[in-house]
Amino acid sequence: MNRRQFIKASTVAAGIVTTSGVWLCAAPQVKIAKIDIFPMRYPMMGYFKFFTGPHGGTGRAAIIVKITADNGVIGWGQSVPIAKWSYETLETATIALRDYYAPALVGSDPFDIPGAHRIMDGVIASGFSTGMPITRAGVDIALHDLVGKLTGRSLARLWNLPQGKNITMNWTLNGRTLEEIERVMEVGINRGYDSFIIKVAPDPTFDMELVRMVRKHAPKGFLWADANGGYDPKTALDVAPKLADLGLSALESPLKPNQIGGYQALKRQGALPILMDEGVVSPTDLEEFIRLKMLDGVAMKPSRCGGLMSSKRQIELIRENGLMWLGSGLTDPDISLAATLGLYGAFDLKSPAALNGLQFLTANVLAKPFRIEGNTIDVPDGPGLGIEVDEHKVIELMKQTK
Repeated sequence: MNRRQFIKASTVAAGIVTTSGVWLCAAPQVKIAKIDIFPMRYPMMGYFKFFTGPHGGTGRAAIIVKITADNGVIGWGQSVPIAKWSYETLETATIALRDYYAPALVGSDPFDIPGAHRIMDGVIASGFSTGMPITRAGVDIALHDLVGKLTGRSLARLWNLPQGKNITMNWTLNGRTLEEIERVMEVGINRGYDSFIIKVAPDPTFDMELVRMVRKHAPKGFLWADANGGYDPKTALDVAPKLADLGLSALESPLKPNQIGGYQALKRQGALPILMDEGVVSPTDLEEFIRLKMLDGVAMKPSRCGGLMSSKRQIELIRENGLMWLGSGLTDPDISLAATLGLYGAFDLKSPAALNGLQFLTANVLAKPFRIEGNTIDVPDGPGLGIEVDEHKVIELMKQTK
Protein backbone atom coordinates (compact mmCIF):
# COMPACT_ATOMS: atom_id res chain seq x y z
CA MET A 1 0.00 0.00 0.00
CA ASN A 2 1.48 3.37 -1.00
CA ARG A 3 0.88 6.73 0.64
CA ARG A 4 -2.22 7.61 -1.38
CA GLN A 5 -3.75 4.18 -0.80
CA PHE A 6 -3.05 4.53 2.92
CA ILE A 7 -4.90 7.82 3.05
CA LYS A 8 -7.93 6.25 1.39
CA ALA A 9 -7.87 3.43 3.97
CA SER A 10 -8.53 5.81 6.84
CA THR A 11 -11.48 3.88 8.21
CA VAL A 12 -9.23 0.98 9.15
CA ALA A 13 -6.08 2.84 10.05
CA ALA A 14 -5.10 6.46 10.40
CA GLY A 15 -6.22 8.00 7.15
CA ILE A 16 -6.61 11.71 6.66
CA VAL A 17 -9.83 13.18 5.35
CA THR A 18 -11.57 16.52 5.65
CA THR A 19 -15.08 16.82 7.01
CA SER A 20 -16.24 17.35 3.43
CA GLY A 21 -14.69 14.07 2.33
CA VAL A 22 -11.81 15.62 0.32
CA TRP A 23 -8.64 13.56 0.71
CA LEU A 24 -5.61 15.53 1.82
CA CYS A 25 -2.44 15.15 -0.21
CA ALA A 26 -0.67 18.23 1.09
CA ALA A 27 2.48 16.61 2.45
CA PRO A 28 5.30 15.79 0.03
CA GLN A 29 6.29 12.20 -0.66
CA VAL A 30 8.68 11.13 2.10
CA LYS A 31 10.46 8.00 3.25
CA ILE A 32 11.75 6.83 6.61
CA ALA A 33 15.42 7.79 6.68
CA LYS A 34 16.45 6.70 10.16
CA ILE A 35 15.11 5.06 13.32
CA ASP A 36 16.87 5.66 16.66
CA ILE A 37 16.01 3.95 19.92
CA PHE A 38 16.71 5.03 23.49
CA PRO A 39 16.34 2.33 26.20
CA MET A 40 15.84 3.67 29.72
CA ARG A 41 14.11 3.31 33.06
CA TYR A 42 11.95 6.07 34.50
CA PRO A 43 12.45 6.48 38.27
CA MET A 44 9.37 5.70 40.36
CA MET A 45 7.78 6.35 43.73
CA GLY A 46 5.34 4.26 45.75
CA TYR A 47 4.56 0.55 45.65
CA PHE A 48 3.20 -1.17 42.55
CA LYS A 49 3.36 -4.96 42.38
CA PHE A 50 4.53 -5.10 38.76
CA PHE A 51 7.56 -2.91 39.49
CA THR A 52 9.23 -4.81 42.30
CA GLY A 53 12.24 -7.09 42.39
CA PRO A 54 15.76 -6.81 40.94
CA HIS A 55 14.66 -5.34 37.60
CA GLY A 56 11.34 -3.61 38.21
CA GLY A 57 12.74 -2.08 41.40
CA THR A 58 15.15 0.05 39.38
CA GLY A 59 12.39 1.89 37.53
CA ARG A 60 9.77 1.71 34.81
CA ALA A 61 11.36 0.26 31.65
CA ALA A 62 10.74 2.10 28.37
CA ILE A 63 12.27 2.43 24.93
CA ILE A 64 11.78 5.72 23.15
CA VAL A 65 11.55 5.42 19.36
CA LYS A 66 12.61 8.32 17.13
CA ILE A 67 11.65 8.02 13.46
CA THR A 68 13.20 10.64 11.15
CA ALA A 69 11.82 11.18 7.67
CA ASP A 70 14.11 12.08 4.78
CA ASN A 71 12.81 15.66 4.93
CA GLY A 72 13.94 15.98 8.56
CA VAL A 73 10.53 15.71 10.28
CA ILE A 74 10.60 13.53 13.42
CA GLY A 75 7.99 11.27 14.98
CA TRP A 76 8.31 10.03 18.55
CA GLY A 77 6.97 6.81 20.02
CA GLN A 78 7.47 4.68 23.11
CA SER A 79 7.44 0.99 23.96
CA VAL A 80 6.71 0.16 27.60
CA PRO A 81 7.56 -3.49 28.44
CA ILE A 82 6.87 -4.92 31.90
CA ALA A 83 8.56 -8.23 32.63
CA LYS A 84 6.10 -9.12 35.39
CA TRP A 85 3.07 -8.39 33.19
CA SER A 86 4.22 -9.70 29.80
CA TYR A 87 6.98 -11.77 28.25
CA GLU A 88 8.45 -8.55 26.77
CA THR A 89 11.34 -7.02 28.70
CA LEU A 90 13.53 -3.95 28.29
CA GLU A 91 16.27 -6.15 26.87
CA THR A 92 14.16 -8.14 24.39
CA ALA A 93 12.28 -5.05 23.23
CA THR A 94 15.56 -3.21 22.65
CA ILE A 95 16.94 -6.06 20.54
CA ALA A 96 13.71 -6.43 18.56
CA LEU A 97 13.59 -2.72 17.77
CA ARG A 98 17.29 -2.23 17.08
CA ASP A 99 18.12 -5.42 15.17
CA TYR A 100 14.83 -6.39 13.51
CA TYR A 101 12.14 -3.72 13.19
CA ALA A 102 14.24 -0.60 12.57
CA PRO A 103 16.46 -2.00 9.77
CA ALA A 104 13.42 -3.46 8.00
CA LEU A 105 11.43 -0.22 8.12
CA VAL A 106 14.08 2.24 6.92
CA GLY A 107 13.20 3.38 3.40
CA SER A 108 9.49 2.63 3.73
CA ASP A 109 6.56 5.05 3.44
CA PRO A 110 5.63 6.45 6.89
CA PHE A 111 2.04 7.00 5.74
CA ASP A 112 1.62 3.27 5.18
CA ILE A 113 1.14 2.26 8.80
CA PRO A 114 -0.63 -1.02 7.91
CA GLY A 115 2.34 -1.79 5.68
CA ALA A 116 4.73 -1.10 8.56
CA HIS A 117 2.89 -3.68 10.65
CA ARG A 118 3.18 -6.19 7.82
CA ILE A 119 6.91 -5.53 7.65
CA MET A 120 7.21 -6.13 11.40
CA ASP A 121 5.18 -9.35 11.02
CA GLY A 122 7.68 -10.45 8.41
CA VAL A 123 10.78 -10.05 10.56
CA ILE A 124 9.42 -11.41 13.87
CA ALA A 125 6.69 -14.02 13.53
CA SER A 126 3.52 -13.78 15.55
CA GLY A 127 2.50 -16.36 18.12
CA PHE A 128 -1.11 -16.80 19.20
CA SER A 129 -1.63 -13.16 18.27
CA THR A 130 0.45 -10.14 17.24
CA GLY A 131 4.18 -10.64 17.76
CA MET A 132 5.91 -8.38 20.32
CA PRO A 133 2.87 -6.07 20.61
CA ILE A 134 4.22 -3.86 23.42
CA THR A 135 7.50 -3.44 21.56
CA ARG A 136 5.96 -2.62 18.19
CA ALA A 137 3.56 -0.12 19.78
CA GLY A 138 6.49 2.29 19.98
CA VAL A 139 6.92 2.14 16.20
CA ASP A 140 3.18 2.51 15.54
CA ILE A 141 2.93 5.52 17.86
CA ALA A 142 5.99 7.18 16.30
CA LEU A 143 4.53 6.73 12.81
CA HIS A 144 1.23 8.32 13.86
CA ASP A 145 3.17 11.21 15.38
CA LEU A 146 5.19 11.60 12.19
CA VAL A 147 2.14 11.49 9.89
CA GLY A 148 0.37 14.03 12.11
CA LYS A 149 3.33 16.40 11.93
CA LEU A 150 3.69 15.96 8.17
CA THR A 151 0.02 16.92 7.69
CA GLY A 152 -0.38 19.36 10.59
CA ARG A 153 -3.12 17.28 12.23
CA SER A 154 -3.75 15.85 15.68
CA LEU A 155 -4.60 12.19 16.12
CA ALA A 156 -8.31 12.98 16.28
CA ARG A 157 -8.19 15.00 13.07
CA LEU A 158 -6.15 12.28 11.34
CA TRP A 159 -9.11 10.00 11.99
CA ASN A 160 -11.73 12.67 11.19
CA LEU A 161 -12.99 12.51 14.76
CA PRO A 162 -13.76 15.34 17.23
CA GLN A 163 -10.83 16.74 19.17
CA GLY A 164 -11.24 15.65 22.79
CA LYS A 165 -10.67 18.23 25.50
CA ASN A 166 -9.77 16.35 28.67
CA ILE A 167 -9.91 12.97 30.35
CA THR A 168 -11.09 12.25 33.88
CA MET A 169 -8.68 10.02 35.78
CA ASN A 170 -9.04 7.50 38.56
CA TRP A 171 -6.50 6.69 41.26
CA THR A 172 -4.76 3.32 41.48
CA LEU A 173 -4.98 1.49 44.80
CA ASN A 174 -2.39 -1.24 45.12
CA GLY A 175 -0.88 -2.31 48.41
CA ARG A 176 0.01 -5.17 50.69
CA THR A 177 -2.33 -4.31 53.56
CA LEU A 178 -5.63 -2.50 53.99
CA GLU A 179 -3.87 0.14 56.07
CA GLU A 180 -1.33 0.80 53.32
CA ILE A 181 -4.06 1.03 50.69
CA GLU A 182 -6.12 3.38 52.86
CA ARG A 183 -3.13 5.74 53.10
CA VAL A 184 -2.71 5.68 49.31
CA MET A 185 -6.44 6.33 48.87
CA GLU A 186 -6.26 9.32 51.21
CA VAL A 187 -3.53 10.84 49.02
CA GLY A 188 -5.75 10.43 45.97
CA ILE A 189 -8.81 11.92 47.68
CA ASN A 190 -6.74 14.91 48.82
CA ARG A 191 -5.70 15.48 45.20
CA GLY A 192 -9.31 15.56 44.03
CA TYR A 193 -9.91 11.97 42.94
CA ASP A 194 -13.27 10.33 43.63
CA SER A 195 -12.96 7.17 41.48
CA PHE A 196 -10.53 4.30 41.96
CA ILE A 197 -9.14 1.16 40.37
CA ILE A 198 -8.14 -1.50 42.85
CA LYS A 199 -5.88 -4.51 42.42
CA VAL A 200 -7.54 -7.72 43.61
CA ALA A 201 -6.89 -11.50 43.67
CA PRO A 202 -6.04 -14.10 44.71
CA ASP A 203 -7.58 -13.66 48.20
CA PRO A 204 -11.35 -13.02 47.92
CA THR A 205 -11.73 -12.32 51.66
CA PHE A 206 -9.16 -9.53 51.49
CA ASP A 207 -10.73 -8.25 48.27
CA MET A 208 -14.20 -7.96 49.80
CA GLU A 209 -12.80 -6.00 52.75
CA LEU A 210 -10.95 -3.78 50.31
CA VAL A 211 -14.05 -2.99 48.25
CA ARG A 212 -16.02 -2.34 51.43
CA MET A 213 -13.36 0.09 52.67
CA VAL A 214 -13.02 1.97 49.39
CA ARG A 215 -16.79 2.27 48.96
CA LYS A 216 -17.04 3.78 52.44
CA HIS A 217 -14.67 6.59 51.45
CA ALA A 218 -15.92 6.97 47.86
CA PRO A 219 -19.65 6.14 47.94
CA LYS A 220 -20.46 7.59 44.51
CA GLY A 221 -17.27 7.08 42.52
CA PHE A 222 -16.63 4.57 39.76
CA LEU A 223 -14.95 1.59 41.42
CA TRP A 224 -13.23 -0.85 39.11
CA ALA A 225 -11.28 -3.96 40.15
CA ASP A 226 -8.46 -5.55 38.17
CA ALA A 227 -7.54 -9.13 39.09
CA ASN A 228 -4.80 -9.51 36.42
CA GLY A 229 -5.92 -13.10 35.88
CA GLY A 230 -5.45 -13.96 39.56
CA TYR A 231 -8.63 -15.94 40.32
CA ASP A 232 -9.50 -19.48 39.32
CA PRO A 233 -12.95 -19.92 37.70
CA LYS A 234 -14.65 -21.31 40.82
CA THR A 235 -13.38 -18.49 43.04
CA ALA A 236 -14.31 -15.85 40.47
CA LEU A 237 -17.86 -17.16 40.14
CA ASP A 238 -18.22 -17.19 43.90
CA VAL A 239 -16.79 -13.75 44.61
CA ALA A 240 -18.24 -11.73 41.69
CA PRO A 241 -21.81 -11.45 43.13
CA LYS A 242 -20.39 -10.56 46.55
CA LEU A 243 -18.21 -7.82 45.09
CA ALA A 244 -21.21 -6.51 43.15
CA ASP A 245 -23.28 -6.36 46.35
CA LEU A 246 -20.50 -4.31 47.96
CA GLY A 247 -20.65 -1.72 45.17
CA LEU A 248 -18.00 -2.77 42.65
CA SER A 249 -18.71 -1.32 39.19
CA ALA A 250 -16.72 -3.67 36.93
CA LEU A 251 -14.32 -6.64 37.17
CA GLU A 252 -11.32 -6.75 34.85
CA SER A 253 -9.32 -9.86 33.96
CA PRO A 254 -10.68 -12.17 36.67
CA LEU A 255 -9.08 -15.18 34.90
CA LYS A 256 -6.18 -15.99 32.64
CA PRO A 257 -7.25 -15.19 29.06
CA ASN A 258 -7.06 -18.83 27.94
CA GLN A 259 -9.75 -19.90 30.44
CA ILE A 260 -12.48 -19.51 27.86
CA GLY A 261 -15.12 -21.58 29.66
CA GLY A 262 -14.60 -19.61 32.85
CA TYR A 263 -15.11 -16.30 31.08
CA GLN A 264 -18.23 -17.62 29.40
CA ALA A 265 -19.62 -18.73 32.78
CA LEU A 266 -18.91 -15.33 34.35
CA LYS A 267 -20.64 -13.52 31.49
CA ARG A 268 -23.66 -15.82 31.78
CA GLN A 269 -23.74 -15.24 35.53
CA GLY A 270 -24.03 -11.51 34.89
CA ALA A 271 -23.16 -10.38 38.41
CA LEU A 272 -20.71 -7.76 37.13
CA PRO A 273 -19.54 -6.44 33.77
CA ILE A 274 -16.62 -8.73 32.88
CA LEU A 275 -13.79 -6.97 31.07
CA MET A 276 -10.81 -8.55 29.36
CA ASP A 277 -7.34 -7.03 29.19
CA GLU A 278 -4.42 -9.45 28.91
CA GLY A 279 -5.06 -11.69 25.94
CA VAL A 280 -6.85 -9.08 23.80
CA VAL A 281 -4.08 -7.89 21.51
CA SER A 282 -5.42 -7.70 17.95
CA PRO A 283 -8.86 -6.93 16.54
CA THR A 284 -9.01 -10.59 15.47
CA ASP A 285 -8.62 -11.69 19.11
CA LEU A 286 -11.42 -9.36 20.15
CA GLU A 287 -13.74 -10.52 17.37
CA GLU A 288 -13.25 -14.14 18.44
CA PHE A 289 -13.79 -13.41 22.14
CA ILE A 290 -16.97 -11.48 21.33
CA ARG A 291 -18.22 -14.35 19.16
CA LEU A 292 -17.50 -16.79 22.01
CA LYS A 293 -19.50 -14.58 24.43
CA MET A 294 -16.60 -14.28 26.84
CA LEU A 295 -16.81 -10.62 27.80
CA ASP A 296 -18.90 -7.53 28.38
CA GLY A 297 -16.13 -5.19 27.34
CA VAL A 298 -12.41 -4.43 27.26
CA ALA A 299 -10.00 -2.39 29.33
CA MET A 300 -8.20 -0.71 26.44
CA LYS A 301 -4.44 -0.22 26.43
CA PRO A 302 -2.84 1.01 23.17
CA SER A 303 0.58 0.08 24.55
CA ARG A 304 -0.60 -3.54 24.94
CA CYS A 305 -2.23 -3.84 21.51
CA GLY A 306 0.63 -2.96 19.19
CA GLY A 307 -0.27 0.73 19.13
CA LEU A 308 -2.97 3.07 17.93
CA MET A 309 -4.05 1.36 14.70
CA SER A 310 -5.11 -1.83 16.48
CA SER A 311 -6.66 0.00 19.43
CA LYS A 312 -8.72 2.31 17.23
CA ARG A 313 -10.23 -0.67 15.40
CA GLN A 314 -10.94 -2.45 18.67
CA ILE A 315 -12.87 0.49 20.05
CA GLU A 316 -14.88 0.55 16.83
CA LEU A 317 -15.64 -3.18 17.22
CA ILE A 318 -16.73 -2.66 20.81
CA ARG A 319 -19.09 0.11 19.77
CA GLU A 320 -20.47 -1.94 16.89
CA ASN A 321 -21.30 -4.77 19.31
CA GLY A 322 -22.81 -2.58 22.04
CA LEU A 323 -20.13 -3.48 24.59
CA MET A 324 -18.29 -1.47 27.25
CA TRP A 325 -14.80 -0.06 26.98
CA LEU A 326 -12.78 1.48 29.75
CA GLY A 327 -9.57 3.46 29.32
CA SER A 328 -6.51 1.95 30.90
CA GLY A 329 -2.74 1.88 30.48
CA LEU A 330 0.52 0.22 31.48
CA THR A 331 1.79 2.94 33.83
CA ASP A 332 2.57 4.81 30.63
CA PRO A 333 5.31 7.43 30.63
CA ASP A 334 4.88 10.72 28.82
CA ILE A 335 5.05 9.77 25.12
CA SER A 336 2.92 6.65 25.39
CA LEU A 337 0.56 8.60 27.66
CA ALA A 338 0.16 11.30 25.00
CA ALA A 339 -0.83 8.69 22.41
CA THR A 340 -3.32 7.11 24.81
CA LEU A 341 -4.90 10.45 25.70
CA GLY A 342 -5.23 11.31 22.02
CA LEU A 343 -7.03 8.04 21.31
CA TYR A 344 -9.37 8.26 24.30
CA GLY A 345 -10.16 11.90 23.64
CA ALA A 346 -10.99 11.18 19.99
CA PHE A 347 -13.44 8.45 21.03
CA ASP A 348 -14.94 10.56 23.84
CA LEU A 349 -14.15 8.28 26.77
CA LYS A 350 -16.78 8.86 29.46
CA SER A 351 -15.60 6.81 32.45
CA PRO A 352 -12.53 7.67 34.57
CA ALA A 353 -9.35 6.31 32.99
CA ALA A 354 -6.77 4.17 34.78
CA LEU A 355 -3.72 6.06 33.52
CA ASN A 356 -1.40 6.07 36.50
CA GLY A 357 1.94 7.05 34.98
CA LEU A 358 1.87 10.45 36.65
CA GLN A 359 0.96 8.78 39.96
CA PHE A 360 4.07 6.59 40.03
CA LEU A 361 6.71 8.08 37.70
CA THR A 362 8.96 10.94 38.78
CA ALA A 363 10.70 11.93 35.52
CA ASN A 364 9.66 13.06 32.05
CA VAL A 365 11.21 13.82 28.67
CA LEU A 366 8.81 16.54 27.54
CA ALA A 367 9.57 20.22 27.01
CA LYS A 368 6.21 20.91 28.67
CA PRO A 369 5.28 18.06 31.06
CA PHE A 370 1.70 16.94 31.60
CA ARG A 371 -0.19 18.33 34.57
CA ILE A 372 -3.31 17.00 36.26
CA GLU A 373 -5.82 19.57 37.48
CA GLY A 374 -7.80 17.84 40.22
CA ASN A 375 -8.60 14.53 38.57
CA THR A 376 -8.54 15.65 34.92
CA ILE A 377 -5.79 15.88 32.32
CA ASP A 378 -5.87 17.77 29.04
CA VAL A 379 -5.79 15.92 25.73
CA PRO A 380 -2.89 17.25 23.58
CA ASP A 381 -4.24 18.96 20.47
CA GLY A 382 -1.13 19.83 18.46
CA PRO A 383 0.05 17.94 15.35
CA GLY A 384 0.67 14.24 15.82
CA LEU A 385 0.79 13.37 19.51
CA GLY A 386 0.60 17.07 20.34
CA ILE A 387 3.73 17.07 22.52
CA GLU A 388 7.30 18.31 22.20
CA VAL A 389 9.98 15.83 23.22
CA ASP A 390 13.17 17.27 24.71
CA GLU A 391 15.91 15.07 23.26
CA HIS A 392 18.42 16.30 25.83
CA LYS A 393 16.15 14.89 28.56
CA VAL A 394 15.88 11.64 26.61
CA ILE A 395 19.64 11.24 26.44
CA GLU A 396 20.18 12.16 30.10
CA LEU A 397 17.54 9.70 31.28
CA MET A 398 19.06 6.99 29.12
CA LYS A 399 22.50 7.70 30.62
CA GLN A 400 21.08 7.33 34.13
CA THR A 401 19.65 3.88 33.39
CA LYS A 402 21.64 1.05 34.93
